[in-house]
Amino acid sequence: MDIIGTILWPIKWVVELILVAFHWLLTNVGLDAAAGLTWVLSIVGLTVVVRAALIPIFVRQIKNQRRMLEVAPQLKKIQDKYKGKKDQFSREAMSRETMELYKKTGTNPLSSCLPLLLQMPIFFSLFQVLNGAQSGKAGVGPLNEQLAQQFGSASLFGIAPLHQSFQGALNAHPQQVAVMVIAATMVVLMTGSQFLTQLQIVSKNMSPETKASPQFKQQRILLYLLPFVFLFSGFAFPLGVMFYWLTSNIWTMGQQFLVIRNMPTPGSDAAKAREARLARKGKLVNEEGAVVLTVNESTAEAPKKTTQRVQPVNKNRAKKQSGK
Repeated sequence: MDIIGTILWPIKWVVELILVAFHWLLTNVGLDAAAGLTWVLSIVGLTVVVRAALIPIFVRQIKNQRRMLEVAPQLKKIQDKYKGKKDQFSREAMSRETMELYKKTGTNPLSSCLPLLLQMPIFFSLFQVLNGAQSGKAGVGPLNEQLAQQFGSASLFGIAPLHQSFQGALNAHPQQVAVMVIAATMVVLMTGSQFLTQLQIVSKNMSPETKASPQFKQQRILLYLLPFVFLFSGFAFPLGVMFYWLTSNIWTMGQQFLVIRNMPTPGSDAAKAREARLARKGKLVNEEGAVVLTVNESTAEAPKKTTQRVQPVNKNRAKKQSGK
């Protein structure tokens, strides 16, 4: 029994439903049903729907990551407390204190991986759907044989089959240069967007305490290591899957930018920049509920004394004014 296939079956059915729905919509607005651009836009629409559905989980991930960053110094104290102690009692005590800290602060180290874990079945389902469609094989749901054959023969710009990968184009006879150029460009864009997304976090959204912790050093290593993983693995994916991946990366980068700008980690450079923006607009409120003003606004200048020139007055006029 194919356990993985059974688990992915309902996901593949939903993936096909969304994909076919966007294809139907784009076809009805005038695009060619068999064109590669129509299927690419359908994949982009599928990506947007999937990522929008994951927004609540992403918000929970951001909140949990923030709590994890805040408790990082406390975790380090616990680790330093039992550093070098390898006996069973010390290990149990360190584990118990760590779990108590997680419970007290409401943190969960696994929840930060939840959005990625939820996306992986969708990614594999899309991979299987597109791989099946490239041979004209009907899917498990709305992707019938006719639509599968349309996708299997669809080419972007008429020169790059969506089912083809860089590796497949390289091994083809003759070699499909157009596919290799488009695939290589997309791999670079995918890798660059992934790097920029992580760079936003490391450079702007970490407090000084976190930057001094061992976790920060690990994240710095991953910042430069993960792009190479995507760089090499991306050459094996079909163009259709790569469009899903690239759109998802761009969504993540934009989403991360908005989160860092509006919900930065306390004490980070992004938080200081946000406080400065709010102060300039007169919208920054301190813990006591008072509005914090900028330096120019809070130190109002005292009104300057002005001297007015006195017109000369003759003796008769002066007597009349004094008489009044």
